[in-house]
Amino acid sequence: MFQPSRYLEQIMKINPVQRQGLISLASTIGLTAIGFLSTMYFAHVVGPSILGAYFLFVAYFSVFNLIGDGGFGGAAVKRISEGEDQNAYFTAFALLRVVLMIVSVGFLLSIQPYLDNFASSGLLLWLILALVVSTFSNVASRGVYGRGMVGINQISGLIDTLIRIGVQVAAIVLGYGVAGLAGGFVAGILASGLFNFRFLDLSLAPFSRSHVASLFAFSIWTFLSSSGYLVFSYADTIMIGYFMTEADIGIYRVALQLTSIATFATLALHTTLYPKISYWGKQNDLSLVEGALTRAFTYSLLLAVPIVAGGWVLGERLLYFFYGEAFATGAGALAILLLVQVAHVFMSLQTMCLNALDRPQDSFRVTAIAVAANIVLNILLIPIYGVVGASVATLITMALNATLANRALSRNIAVRIEPRATGNIVLAALIMVAVVVAFPFVIPFSNVFSVLGAVGLGGLIYILVLLRIDRSIHDELKELTQKLGIPWPEGL
Repeated sequence: MFQPSRYLEQIMKINPVQRQGLISLASTIGLTAIGFLSTMYFAHVVGPSILGAYFLFVAYFSVFNLIGDGGFGGAAVKRISEGEDQNAYFTAFALLRVVLMIVSVGFLLSIQPYLDNFASSGLLLWLILALVVSTFSNVASRGVYGRGMVGINQISGLIDTLIRIGVQVAAIVLGYGVAGLAGGFVAGILASGLFNFRFLDLSLAPFSRSHVASLFAFSIWTFLSSSGYLVFSYADTIMIGYFMTEADIGIYRVALQLTSIATFATLALHTTLYPKISYWGKQNDLSLVEGALTRAFTYSLLLAVPIVAGGWVLGERLLYFFYGEAFATGAGALAILLLVQVAHVFMSLQTMCLNALDRPQDSFRVTAIAVAANIVLNILLIPIYGVVGASVATLITMALNATLANRALSRNIAVRIEPRATGNIVLAALIMVAVVVAFPFVIPFSNVFSVLGAVGLGGLIYILVLLRIDRSIHDELKELTQKLGIPWPEGL
């Protein structure tokens, strides 16, 4: 019989980093699955144009929310995670966040005349409301995350997604279109903030100018680095909207979302390791940092490599059956964006380490170079090659960012991958591809179920081969599974 309390006891016995990593991974898998299903539904019901308008709304929100954060969110997590004057830093951050939100909304209103199409769609008021609500949510989430409650922070993300999608689906059924999508977005942010606030154990306290100065010293570089990440995330979306149409935005962002499954292990590890590496760095225990980063590379590639390989074979069919015929034209962009996610593994984990080790200046410098290249390449390539050009621009600049981050981080710690494990991952993925390529000769890809069958069979082959040829990964996964109280199959 399943006993939740006993199962929880098993989880609590696991090493803290592994435990929080599992929670992060489970939450990320849940978020990804729900996000995929909802986007598939919206793609079939409203089509690429309305979906593209919503993606543009999210892009604008991200830009103005970054202004409202000013980098102080990352600075607050860093200072709170160090364990000194936590309440004072939290209070200073909360006040700064409110002030910057007012500045952000004021700036948005000042440029409203230049956003005629966006304002006429009725999304401007939704955007302002989202910025206000996100201030409260961000203060609560940063406090919880800084205190090391990674699991709580991850669960809040799951709640955000569940509420957002639930409201959005209801709104679309009722015929509210893009306004319904924006309303669900705001509802999710609010629900997430309320959940985090329930577990927030920090309180308002007096703070001094030195606390603000300490936050500012870190925030300026975090803000600039975050600006760079924002360019990678949304500059292509905004430029596609400028040079092309909202339908093209929808096609491009759907392809990008489909590739994002390759990095949800990276995202989980990024979230889990940041406060740990911050603490280890403060204690000058760099050997733990090196070991954690090396293993993070391995487990990120463990998922990314087979998804990239499988995506090259099945990408066009996946777009056609999952999202609709209109989205299948994004297959060329999808093939390139899959490679982007491999580069993202190294870029994300290495820049995370730079920030956690209190080196945001280096993180900004390497990102700034890549950002400049990204903007130039998008301007040059999108008018000529469309969404494929945007994909190429992103791939080149993501690889550049990862390379420069590696050089900067290598000055302090040994950055390395595990050659044997990585080679085994690639070998298992190649065997998987051979099976998937042969699959349609037996069962043609005539419907969504045959494509899903190929995906399932390919994934099973990959796992079985990898566990057979890599004893280290096999033993670590077996140990972790048994700690969870889950029986390990005898054949493995």
